[in-house]
Amino acid sequence: MFAPDFFTLLLLLITGFIAGVCNAIAGGGTFFTLPIFLAAGLPPVLANASNAVAVWPGHILASVGYRDILLKNRQTLFKASLIGLVGALIGAYVLLTMGNARFRVLIPFLILLATLLFAFGARIRSYFNSRVSASSRHFSLDNPNVWGVLIQLVLAIYGGFFSAGLGVMLMAMLMLFGVHDIQLNNAYKNAIASVISTVAVMVFISQGLVVWSFTLPAFVAGVVGGIVGARVARFLPAQLLKNIVVGTGIILCIYYVVKLF
Repeated sequence: MFAPDFFTLLLLLITGFIAGVCNAIAGGGTFFTLPIFLAAGLPPVLANASNAVAVWPGHILASVGYRDILLKNRQTLFKASLIGLVGALIGAYVLLTMGNARFRVLIPFLILLATLLFAFGARIRSYFNSRVSASSRHFSLDNPNVWGVLIQLVLAIYGGFFSAGLGVMLMAMLMLFGVHDIQLNNAYKNAIASVISTVAVMVFISQGLVVWSFTLPAFVAGVVGGIVGARVARFLPAQLLKNIVVGTGIILCIYYVVKLF
């Protein structure tokens, strides 16, 4: 039904690779791949679902590097993963029932939210980190109260629906829950995001929402980009990549708002 021409295929390979590198170092790969799916003429829901599959390896590859930490904390992660699983299912099915017309209206606002999260991610994490001693008495990843469960559930729903910016949200949540060690925070973040994205991807695939002729080139290029990104992370300044991601997000937001109205 949909098949990319040579130019689109080339763009999918290039942006998929860039997304893989960005996700391995700073995040924000969706800002590069999703616009290509949309510009190629895919309906918004199919474009979002196909993009979710294309960038899915990012969190998985990142989690592999933390496997020792994750194995030591598997009981804690099991509880968080259950909440993530439920939330991701809800988010994915909300997308299924929304329809293209309504999702098209949300696109610029979702991109704006994700852009703001990337732009102010460090400040957001710092804000919650400064309140960790007080908040950890009320929130815990091991034994969350009702509010703790709700926070995790809301973020998982968002991740199942539209994943851009999820990493920043999860890191802030984990700091609120008392996980202020940056390595442990990153490990938890990648593991929880892996569960959320995997569940969403399984729903999208099972419902036939993935346009494989577009997804596979970006997927393969993203895996290669992720491997390259992990190897060159020490040489590429993360802040520079973040600035590029934020700048791209602002341009996309303006473009889709103008297109919408």
